Amino acid sequence: MREEILEGLQKEVYERCLKPTNQFGMGCYDHIVAVVKNAAVLAEQYGADKEVVMIAAWLHDIASVTDYSLYDQHHIHGAEMAYHILKEYDYDEQKISLVQECIRNHRGSVELERRSIEELCVADADAVSHFDNVPGLLYLAYVERGMGIEEGRQFVKNKLTRSFQKLSAESKKLYQDKYKKVMEVLG
Repeated sequence: MREEILEGLQKEVYERCLKPTNQFGMGCYDHIVAVVKNAAVLAEQYGADKEVVMIAAWLHDIASVTDYSLYDQHHIHGAEMAYHILKEYDYDEQKISLVQECIRNHRGSVELERRSIEELCVADADAVSHFDNVPGLLYLAYVERGMGIEEGRQFVKNKLTRSFQKLSAESKKLYQDKYKKVMEVLG
């Protein structure tokens, strides 16, 4: 595992998240860190290329945090940005292609075919990361969107339910207990 790449990407993503052009604030950085953590777990669980999965996890939302106007197609723009970033590290061309496919196919809100176990790991890690960031979702509901108590709670529950439904069948089994516990806390 090329630790210098992972450390460099973490720093790059953190710095981009700090910029005023990042419309999502630092909560987005917390989301990305949760995706990386869960992607590493899933890569080990499923026997995927852990390095590719972790690199793709660091870069999966790079376009969104860099330029909000790219959000709707951030999976496409992010894959292109990843190519240029990873070329700077002289990263293997074949592995860059795998990383790009993971980024292109990570979105659960878009019907995309995942052809590799690495793509599945990143997509599932993206969805399950919301279970690790309930405070951020509550902040979004109550502070950013100004919702009342019940409306905000329902907003978060609906978001978590959609995220759980986006998981692959294998990951649903792995994360079912976590999902149930989070939903119990929300009432």
